[in-house]
Amino acid sequence: MTSSKVNKTLALYQKLSRWPLGNKLFSLAICRMAPYFGSVSPLITQLSPNHCECLLKKRRRLENHIGTLHVIAICNGLELAMGAMAEASIPRHLRWIPKGMNLDYTAKAGSDIRCVAELPGGSWQPGDLMVKVTAYDSNDIVVVSGQIRLWISAKS
Repeated sequence: MTSSKVNKTLALYQKLSRWPLGNKLFSLAICRMAPYFGSVSPLITQLSPNHCECLLKKRRRLENHIGTLHVIAICNGLELAMGAMAEASIPRHLRWIPKGMNLDYTAKAGSDIRCVAELPGGSWQPGDLMVKVTAYDSNDIVVVSGQIRLWISAKS
């Protein structure tokens, strides 16, 4: 994708992120399109072609029985980061749908969590596409890492 052909999702992010509370407004817009993600109250902090980061605040309602951020909440954050990245990156003639997720839980999530989804440039081709996803705690320790598999196809 060339920078002269920015898609609607990326254009909206670029516009709103210049405003005070713009990232919050953009995050709310994404959660309105996919309401389930609102359950983790994400904040998309960075969005560019093939890269997205969102923040999950450690809140009591997202904790598990040992007081750490529940891994399913982190999975939601990773899927949100992947989805926003995909919407901001995919060429207009293609579409995507998730097919699976393979994650390793590598450390306790005792703080806010930064969820990152990223792809190398030139990855958008029909077929399976593996998106690297990583969740970091406030000390940049990886707490969850893995891949989300997408199916990429041409629009009919």
